Formats: sequence, structure tokens, C-alpha cells
Amino acid sequence: PLGKGASGGELSRVMLALEVVLAAADPVPTLVFDEVDAGIGGAAAQAIGDALRELARHHQVFVVTHLAQVAAVATTQVSVTKSVVDARTYTSAASISGEERVAEIARMLSGSTSPSAMEHARELLDA
Repeated sequence: PLGKGASGGELSRVMLALEVVLAAADPVPTLVFDEVDAGIGGAAAQAIGDALRELARHHQVFVVTHLAQVAAVATTQVSVTKSVVDARTYTSAASISGEERVAEIARMLSGSTSPSAMEHARELLDA
């Protein structure tokens, strides 16, 4: 059985592939993928992003990702942050756009907002 040998990320990618194939006939309006891109990068990440974009033509799609290639294909990006204050953990979420989104994509790419990272982020967002 697939579930015994596949990792969580691999199972998520199988589900993504099935959803893309069945998208037009699937009545489920909203799909959620949690780190469907775990353990991949480069061209594979771009392929996952492209598949998610195609799926979003028929459904509302929420994706939790740490990969810039996947985040860059979204129509809306939400940055989720966690902080600890007085031994309590707080989580916040904010929609980002414009230069703030470029900076977040740059940070996802290289861990910084250097000029070259920002340029690369703009290229991804413009693609």
C-alpha cells in the first residue's frame, strides 16, 4: 500500500496529481495542501507550483509552503508568523503584496533581502 512506504510529502503530491486530473469533475470547492512541496526544490518545485495554479482554475486552493517557487504562483500570499510573549505562543497571519511580497519571496529564496535576492524574487513573481 502506498501509505506504508510513502512519506507525507509524497502522499500530498499523489493527492495533488489526482486532484489536477479530476479537477473539473470534483465538487469540493476548497482544497488545502500542507507542505505538498516538502523535500523538493528547483524544477520539481516549479512543477508543483504549476500544478497548483492549474488546480486553482477550478477550486479555491490553500497551500502551506516554504518554497518561493510555489508561493510565487499564488494570487494571494499570506505570511504567517509565530511569537512567544510571557510564555504564551501567538500566531498572526497577514496578507502581503507589492514590495512586502517581493521581500518575503526573496527571504524564502535566500534568507535575505539582498539586491540579487530581490531581483530573483521579482523574476519569479513576473513569470
